[in-house]
Amino acid sequence: MSELVKYQLDGKVATVTLDNGKVNAISPELIEQLNKVLDVVESEGATLVLTGSVGILSGGYDLRVMGSGIDAAVGLVTAGSTLSRRLLSFPTPVVVACGGHAIAKGAFLMLSGDLRIAAEGEFKIGLNEVAIGMTMHHAGITLARGRLTPAAFERSVMLAEMVNPQQAMEAGFADRLVPADQVLATAQKAAETLSQLNMKAHHQTKLKARAGLLAELDHAIELDRKHLI
Repeated sequence: MSELVKYQLDGKVATVTLDNGKVNAISPELIEQLNKVLDVVESEGATLVLTGSVGILSGGYDLRVMGSGIDAAVGLVTAGSTLSRRLLSFPTPVVVACGGHAIAKGAFLMLSGDLRIAAEGEFKIGLNEVAIGMTMHHAGITLARGRLTPAAFERSVMLAEMVNPQQAMEAGFADRLVPADQVLATAQKAAETLSQLNMKAHHQTKLKARAGLLAELDHAIELDRKHLI
């Protein structure tokens, strides 16, 4: 199995990098490897920085898998939604460093983080599912509703609106914008600061604050798994 996820630990900051081709497609293999790396991050009690390639976090799910049959597509979407659920309830802070574009599942990864650092520039961020003929899945709707502003939720989910980084920050996809060549360093510095939190208090507070969203997401994932539209 090729290495699709890279891991680096510096003190109490774990940098996890997606590395799956030109658009960092989210495939079953990548999700499997990412979950194994997240196990290591948890065991280290490290703050997580999740990032991608220069110019792109991810372009979304692997379309070869999505087009290979309903069972494969449902399996991939379920695994991806379960990954988002894990990140939303991760025991340490999750900092997402988006160095460029973030499309579909790439944008959902941003919605799964605690702090999102995005690159300034001519980049597109958003949920393009309905524009490419995909009915939005229940978990995607639930996650978008929980993290985006109400107006941005409507435009993103139903109209497949793609936005620039400044608009993405206003919508709720990102928290900070920095020059593209400073994204990773900024995220790592933020993660180092966040590593000084009391992790037990952080985790318990996160679970309390997101209890409703996590419960709704669990239900939505089950609906998607059963192919209920």
